[in-house]
Amino acid sequence: MTRAPIMIDLGPEAEAADPAAAPPVPEAPPEGLATPEGRAMRQAAALAAARPSRAGRLFLAAAGGLAGLGLSVAVWDFVTRLLAQVPVLGWIAAALAALALAAAAVLGLREVAAIRRLERLGALRAETLAARAGDDLRAARAAVARLGALYAGREAMRWPLARLDERQADILDAATLLDLAETELMGPLDAAARAAVESAARQVAATTALVPLALADVAAALVGNLRMIRTVATIYGGRPGGLGGWRLARRVVAHLVATGALAVGDDLISSVAGGGLLAKLSRRFGEGVVNGALTARVGVAAIEVSRPMPFAALPRPRVSALVGRALSGLFAGRTATATATAGESHLKNRAGGVL
Repeated sequence: MTRAPIMIDLGPEAEAADPAAAPPVPEAPPEGLATPEGRAMRQAAALAAARPSRAGRLFLAAAGGLAGLGLSVAVWDFVTRLLAQVPVLGWIAAALAALALAAAAVLGLREVAAIRRLERLGALRAETLAARAGDDLRAARAAVARLGALYAGREAMRWPLARLDERQADILDAATLLDLAETELMGPLDAAARAAVESAARQVAATTALVPLALADVAAALVGNLRMIRTVATIYGGRPGGLGGWRLARRVVAHLVATGALAVGDDLISSVAGGGLLAKLSRRFGEGVVNGALTARVGVAAIEVSRPMPFAALPRPRVSALVGRALSGLFAGRTATATATAGESHLKNRAGGVL
């Protein structure tokens, strides 16, 4: 007994299906070669964001006070004994101790002034935000005047300040006045800050790609990013010292963590080396590229935190553009070679599938 064939109608979708239009299967990285994730930058960010517990802070404060007290007593005993035995040398030691104490006081005052300058930038940012939100022309003029006083001593800002003074008298709208001030004053500073970020991203990428030691690349990434953050703050008028620079770095990292900007995504990698090409190169090269890209993200966050005006009239720096300009020529030869190799392999696979 012969049965008739059973026909199953798959509908019009089955006739329109085309195997060539199917998306390609993602290619796994070679065995033993993990996808780069910017390990050095992540560990450096964790070190910068780490905050000791209350007990840890109490221990550090007590240990620091004890060490300072012990050092003071030791210096006092040394000077008094030297005065009793050799008066001339004792007076020289006393003068040196007084000079060291005066230098320490000057350094402390400089740190306090640096922290106040950073707070001044934050206050200006809040003032301009409030003036724009409330459309308050008087508050806007006061904020612009404070900005002018902040940059009055810079030779490079003399021409932008003169243009702002000429044009602001005819403006009767708060938003327009703030836009004019941002265009004239923040424009050249933004260009200098972007150049500093690109330089730091290039340096961190090259260092972490070439240094084979695990802790050395973390130290290089941490030092490079701290130097970049201080440079960006100095460009905008902050000039942080040691403690002020560390506090600013923690604010920048907190901003990154709050916005989730430390995540490594395909948009971050593809703008530099074509995404999947990183898996075809050495792991050190891929880590260097991703560390440089994360450094650019840190730089953008430093610009946003240090800038005395929020971005309104001028565009916010784009991480992909900064990364492209900073790293496009750094690994150009190796990237081009990998691109050609990947292209040849793709053509061979296509040819084999056709045959």
